[in-house]
Amino acid sequence: QVQLVESGGGLVQAGGSLRLSCAASGSIFDINVMAWHRQAPGKQREFVAISTSGGATNYADSVKGRFTISRDNVKNTVYLQMRSLKPDDTAVYYCYAVKQSISFWGQGTQVTVSA
Repeated sequence: QVQLVESGGGLVQAGGSLRLSCAASGSIFDINVMAWHRQAPGKQREFVAISTSGGATNYADSVKGRFTISRDNVKNTVYLQMRSLKPDDTAVYYCYAVKQSISFWGQGTQVTVSA
């Protein structure tokens, strides 16, 4: 089992920045993928950014150039640096990990961007 705990959410004005953290614990060996998804009120959960164990990253078009995903393998933590935040970025942000084809989710952290 893998446990994921997110932190770093909060309220920020449009144009501001936040950094989310996701700490992984438990059976973390061989976690292939760590990623962030988000779910806005009344909408489906959507992909935000992904980081693979090989170092590759990818982003949703809506956040490219504004968000950066990074991974600290020593701390078993993945980060999401968010800049130039917009009200449309308001959502619950979820950390996601894949280990041996099994998916794990964190409990989510709320990000609210005011206009």
